[in-house]
Amino acid sequence: MMATVFCRKYQQELEALPFPPLPGAKGQEIQQTVSKQAWDEWQAQQTRLINEKHLSLLDPESRAYLMEQMERFFDNRDTDQATGYVPPTP
Repeated sequence: MMATVFCRKYQQELEALPFPPLPGAKGQEIQQTVSKQAWDEWQAQQTRLINEKHLSLLDPESRAYLMEQMERFFDNRDTDQATGYVPPTP
């Protein structure tokens, strides 16, 4: 049986992440409040931001920026967008 979680982004029960995506308490919180679908969408958004803004994950400021953007994304608040990104058309 598939584990579910009440996703804070989509406000409904959806498939849960199989394991915490980050170490520590933050990873546990995400696993308990964010669906696999929302996490996968965040990963795509994060990749676009890293590439567009030339972020280095070795830089503490870049990591802090991404954590802030992640929280905004999961809370359905405005987030920075990659300016050159054009979503695929169906």
